[in-house]
Amino acid sequence: MAVVGVTRWVFHLPGCRSLKMKRSVVRSLRDRMIAKFKISAAETGLQDHSSLAELAACVVSGNRRQVESILGNVDVLVRAEPRAHVVECKTEIF
Repeated sequence: MAVVGVTRWVFHLPGCRSLKMKRSVVRSLRDRMIAKFKISAAETGLQDHSSLAELAACVVSGNRRQVESILGNVDVLVRAEPRAHVVECKTEIF
């Protein structure tokens, strides 16, 4: 049986004064998530706000513990980003 885990983060980006600056931060974070953990990730909302962003990451595995571990490690990476402050985080596992 496949296990699917999805984590969604909402960020405040205090240093971003334009959509171009915001997208640079979001793209960098998303690309690092994908490269390091081989997961699917995308900007999933708040695209028109220059100081808010929403990213989501998805992991599929046959093992629930592996999904939880990977998403936990991604969360550590996300929270270490100094240009983005996590306002909300929600994880769902199916």
